[in-house]
Amino acid sequence: MARIEIAPLTQWITRAATEHAADLPAHLMQRLQISRRQATLALHKLVALQWLQSQGTPRHPRYTPGQLRQVVQRYPLQGLQEDLPWRRDFAPCFDLPPPVQQMAQHAFTELVNNAIDHSGGQSLTVSMRQTPLQLQLLVSDDGCGLFRRIAESFDIQDPALALLELNKGKLTSAPDRHSGHGLFFTSRLADVFDIHANGSAWQRRAWERRAWRQGKAGAVSHRAGTSIYLAIMLDTPRTLDHTLQAHSASGTSYDFGRTAVEMQLMAPVGAMLASRADAKRAVQRLGEFRHAELDFTGISSIGHGFADELFRVFVREHPQVQLSPTGMAPQVAAMVASVRAASGPPVS
Repeated sequence: MARIEIAPLTQWITRAATEHAADLPAHLMQRLQISRRQATLALHKLVALQWLQSQGTPRHPRYTPGQLRQVVQRYPLQGLQEDLPWRRDFAPCFDLPPPVQQMAQHAFTELVNNAIDHSGGQSLTVSMRQTPLQLQLLVSDDGCGLFRRIAESFDIQDPALALLELNKGKLTSAPDRHSGHGLFFTSRLADVFDIHANGSAWQRRAWERRAWRQGKAGAVSHRAGTSIYLAIMLDTPRTLDHTLQAHSASGTSYDFGRTAVEMQLMAPVGAMLASRADAKRAVQRLGEFRHAELDFTGISSIGHGFADELFRVFVREHPQVQLSPTGMAPQVAAMVASVRAASGPPVS
């Protein structure tokens, strides 16, 4: 009698239990071409591992999804509509707190839609898992890769600078069809957010002051396409509404008027930002916002030209944009204060 491997079953047993609660043993027998005894042993193991719950009687068992749940599905991208997989294949199989359910739906549909409209790939694999503590979502396509797409569309070759722009929001290679909100807000819904594409890996942790850091580019990063992983704690106080409103100009509406610029993406930790060219990269597209937080965490010093371009030239040209520097080391704070106090033409 061949041994039944449990790990492959966990990719589809949640959906099978949702659709075949009353006849799951027969479903396994038919799907795996195994005996009733083998099916029963496999189901007992899945119950012991918390992938299933068993009710009813030994002769007439009824199986339902357990504390651990997972659905893995692959789709051709041609003609795919992002809402259908969510409603048909995923949402019915999970038991999530309503705020997490809403955030999961938002993240799922945004990431799948990005793959449909921007990846240029042929297929998409989506894996969603629920544990007693977290919801985990992995969306992977086989397209050109996120950083290559940005390089081709905006001539930004450095993945760190590409992430600098993504992190501002409102960046899209298809402005007629998209507003550039999707990846920005999806990353802020998550406690853990990872991007792997084009041999580069980046991580965002909601509890860290320095939001983005470069990760280790493993095998996933070198595959064709883009893979995005996120995790949301089931007891998170975060909500979709709060996240959307937190980035409005007023803090209470849904306009996207508030952003952040993570300066450390332009330089290694401890490096100095000195040039006006760096400053122009930092404020590129900030005229589209009402308020921008300039996060200097990890930057030990800045040059006078850099500070002048930011806090005098840009402010003079864009008086409608409020710049709020944060995370400043003593030298950075002193340089910003000196430039803000100065007057006259730009310093060369």
